Amino acid sequence: MSNAKVLPLLEPDVVVCCPPLTERPMSADEAETAAKMFKALGDPVRLRLFSAVASHEGGEACVCDISDVGVSQPTVSHHLKKLKEAGLLSSERRGTWVYYRVEPSVLAAMGALLSGAAKAA
Repeated sequence: MSNAKVLPLLEPDVVVCCPPLTERPMSADEAETAAKMFKALGDPVRLRLFSAVASHEGGEACVCDISDVGVSQPTVSHHLKKLKEAGLLSSERRGTWVYYRVEPSVLAAMGALLSGAAKAA
């Protein structure tokens, strides 16, 4: 007999950095936070890496699976670091490999920021 216990999955808290763009003007702090996210995604290589992680099966990707973006491995590591610093990716080392994931709350926060603008259009 096993003592294994199935634990319920908890939905991550959605941490919205900023109100939808059409709700009200952003404060200086909110604009700073949003700008960091958009600046990190403003580079084509970073956007490709972010997309590769977000769309990877299982919601996470080993750096070994997403490094083929046309730049050297040290450059890939630099771009992944910038995405982590902007709060867009989290990572976990497993042996010699690092696995990256986009937290659902990050996608929800980015969607909430832009959704008001899409509804107004």
